[in-house]
Amino acid sequence: MNYIDLHVHSTCSDGTFSPEELVNHAIEKELVAFAVTDHDTVLGVKRALAEAERLGNPIKVIPGVELSCEYELPDRKKEIHILGYGIDYDDEHLLKTLEDAANERDNRNRQMCERLANAGYPITYEELMEKFGNNIITRAHFAKLLVANGGVESIDKAFKTCLSPKSEFFVHRKYLTPGEGIELILSTGGIPVLAHPLLYKLSIEELNKLIVDLKDLGIQGIEAIYSRNHGGDEPFVKGLASKYGLFITGGSDFHGSNKPDIEIGVGCGNMRVPETILKNINY
Repeated sequence: MNYIDLHVHSTCSDGTFSPEELVNHAIEKELVAFAVTDHDTVLGVKRALAEAERLGNPIKVIPGVELSCEYELPDRKKEIHILGYGIDYDDEHLLKTLEDAANERDNRNRQMCERLANAGYPITYEELMEKFGNNIITRAHFAKLLVANGGVESIDKAFKTCLSPKSEFFVHRKYLTPGEGIELILSTGGIPVLAHPLLYKLSIEELNKLIVDLKDLGIQGIEAIYSRNHGGDEPFVKGLASKYGLFITGGSDFHGSNKPDIEIGVGCGNMRVPETILKNINY
């Protein structure tokens, strides 16, 4: 059987493999297709497609994106991610929306650097941009710089302390709504899919409501095969997909050394996404 990976990040967001390196790495791992799904950017898509073409197209590269959206629950707000497959990565409205999101993120990054520096953490916005300015900067980049400068012991510790959304240093930014994210993907001819639904730590009731709400907004699929699944997680998500008339997808959420326990194509070691899943996203 042939295998694929529909959730992969490059250096254009918070991965450590360039788009070109991803193509070669996926080939080495004997995948027949993978999707470039960087956070809120499509900058890596053309580069990955060009590399595959240079090599004679031994692997199928699927244009994708992972949009950060904010879902409102009755008592709190929750960041969720919507994957878009088969998007028109040259669409002007898409590019303008992603540019606006990048500017919003940049303003947030400046404020967080200022708060951390004022509290004595060894970080400045200028150094953050010097080291990672070619990427869509996420909290992973903050963590790497803080660790490198001796401000925290590990990336995991950074996320649990000074970079936690509950931390006094965290700055909330404006997100797309789920409706805006789904509509953006659909407007480019893409297919919207809810990413890693169990990572949001919702109750069963909340998760069902989320899926109902997203289905009403146009979501078409749900990521059921995923690196962080345990025990009965995959059958549970597949059950939700069947209940609400959604197709399933799957992916590792590969980030290179930023998530060292996750490998492309196999996740934490035993994840496999069959090639037959491609028909769900019209590939």
